[in-house]
Amino acid sequence: MASKKIRCGWAPEGDVLYVRYHDEEWGVPVWDDRVIFEFLVLESVQAGLSWKTVLNKRENYRKAFARFSPSRVARYASADIRRLLGNTGIIRNRQKIKAAVVNAKRFLAVQKEFGSFAKYAWSFVHGKPKVNRWRILKNLPATSPEAIIWSADLKKRGFVFVGPTIIYAHMQATGMVNDHLVSCFRHNACVRLAQS
Repeated sequence: MASKKIRCGWAPEGDVLYVRYHDEEWGVPVWDDRVIFEFLVLESVQAGLSWKTVLNKRENYRKAFARFSPSRVARYASADIRRLLGNTGIIRNRQKIKAAVVNAKRFLAVQKEFGSFAKYAWSFVHGKPKVNRWRILKNLPATSPEAIIWSADLKKRGFVFVGPTIIYAHMQATGMVNDHLVSCFRHNACVRLAQS
């Protein structure tokens, strides 16, 4: 009989979407600017909502936001915002939709300055993931010193919906920090990915 995989408690066995996200994406180091932009938009959309709500609408977001192309989203005008507000497949919050457009413009400015957004983002963890060794889910922090510093820098650059909690969630999602519990089968796998 095959042994059952041990996962972080927030990814319940029966929830296929959550399990796939946990097993294949969360904590995996991301250097692709488009994927980083996707998570930046999705994490800011999540503010005040559950991640499950966002995951359920992710494909709709990909279609509505030009597969998360920062250059295309940066050109969205009032008509695009009105169109998105009528899209029942996404979270129709005017401030969050406008935030995606504002952040796309700022994202492009960072790319221009640093050569890539990834290079800028990863500088806040000195180019390699911070590996935590949590044993209990309730010990996972809501933010970190690095997230607080990065959040402040993003705000200074004109980004919105980028508070320290949102930025820490983004860091977890993109593998800048490995917050899988040590008992989780993905903890060591993500450590190996970070070293490759």
